[in-house]
Amino acid sequence: MTRTFNIKLVFKTLGALLVIESVFMFIPTLVSLLYKEPDFMVFCLSTTITLLSGLAGMLIGRKAEKHVGEREGYLIVAIVWLMFSFFGMMPYYLSGAIPSFTDAYFETISGFTTTGATILNDIESLTHGCLIWRNLTQWLGGMGIIVLSIAILPMFGLGGMQLYAAEVTGLSYEKLSPRIADTAKRMWGLYIILTAIEALFLWLFGMDLFDSVCHSFSTIATGGYSTKNLSIAFYDSAAIQYTIIFFMFISGINFALLYYIILRKPKKLLHDEETHWYSVAVILATVILTFGLMLHTQDWTWSGGEKAFRTSLFTTIATMTSTGYAVADYTQWYPLLWVIVFFLMFTGACAGSTSGGIKWVRLAIFAKNGAAEFKRRIHPNAVIPAKMNGKPISQQTTGNVIAFFTFYILVIIAAVLAFCALGVDFDESIGATVSAIGNVGPSIGQYGPAGTYAAFPTAGKWIMAAVMLIGRLEIFTVLLLFSPALWRK
Repeated sequence: MTRTFNIKLVFKTLGALLVIESVFMFIPTLVSLLYKEPDFMVFCLSTTITLLSGLAGMLIGRKAEKHVGEREGYLIVAIVWLMFSFFGMMPYYLSGAIPSFTDAYFETISGFTTTGATILNDIESLTHGCLIWRNLTQWLGGMGIIVLSIAILPMFGLGGMQLYAAEVTGLSYEKLSPRIADTAKRMWGLYIILTAIEALFLWLFGMDLFDSVCHSFSTIATGGYSTKNLSIAFYDSAAIQYTIIFFMFISGINFALLYYIILRKPKKLLHDEETHWYSVAVILATVILTFGLMLHTQDWTWSGGEKAFRTSLFTTIATMTSTGYAVADYTQWYPLLWVIVFFLMFTGACAGSTSGGIKWVRLAIFAKNGAAEFKRRIHPNAVIPAKMNGKPISQQTTGNVIAFFTFYILVIIAAVLAFCALGVDFDESIGATVSAIGNVGPSIGQYGPAGTYAAFPTAGKWIMAAVMLIGRLEIFTVLLLFSPALWRK
């Protein structure tokens, strides 16, 4: 029997999510009041509009059935990012901080998808309210709006595995508890603890309290928004930079595995193959970039070597985890070095982390399957399964990875063609696309770490926003909405 589409539940769920967004929007409202800034009333108005819109949605869907099907789940997950970005842009747009509707939306969805691509040429001119809201959007988007909401939605009589399964990144998701709401609460509890610890260390090492909180929001979310025009390069402090390096690296690991450390089960993390691939890749890329930078600067002193190592390690992890922070303009390095950085944009970190990109579990499965295929060619009668974490990789998983790579490349090709048609140079079109779908932020050319996307074509910004969302939801969640089979179910 075909079940009818539960539109009332969609309205009720989206309304509840908007109420949650209005609660978080109240934080920059208080900050604006604390600093006695002129946009206080704008934040009050934005918070009120968001809250009332959420209550209206809940009112419309008040008699909805509680069951969330796949169609409703995928639709809610896709729409919520667009909806949060629309309401989240209001403080920028109404205050005049970002007077262009397109730019305000671009900045906001770049925040929620943790991409960190910005159109702002003077970040430091923003008010404290706008700055903390900008970083808070990344923090909310990092662990996932839906994962946060599932911990709270039962209060509204809502919830569902379909929302969690549709939003959580990676090939699969891991339940830390039989109840999904409990899993979401534990993941967010760990997320909050890491954020607080990093903020404390940054403050102890010399950042002021406000900047410490803002940077911990965007670091743990692997987002990359900074409160300074020069990003982390503004802080010429090894202690601050190494602190951010550590927390970026940690945020690139599967959060479910990090939680097992709290449960005193570190073997889960230590024996995880994807974490090994991720760690080895960081080491290799850092070593290559360090020697390359030392050749580039011709500074062979101990301090010069340490600076080259720190810059290389920071750039490697910031790029691989899709954080996008910068301590140097890598586009000014030897071509080989910035090309290496460019290819790191594809990788991402681990599935189940806050990072974007392809993820190392997919890259590992792809490589292992290729190696196994070579062996099968040599020994055609032998059964040679590719394994991950000691378990054979199923044909379904291999097919999933191949399909992901295929669609990933197709989206890149389509976006590059669109950007080129709008007059963007070919190399910068490729860079912007790879950066957007990997949720990295900085790209190459004029859109590198020293530049912004302010001059990017208006139509291109909307296309890039769509690519950011596709990358954040790992392609299938968005593309499935255009599948007739889903709607015929």
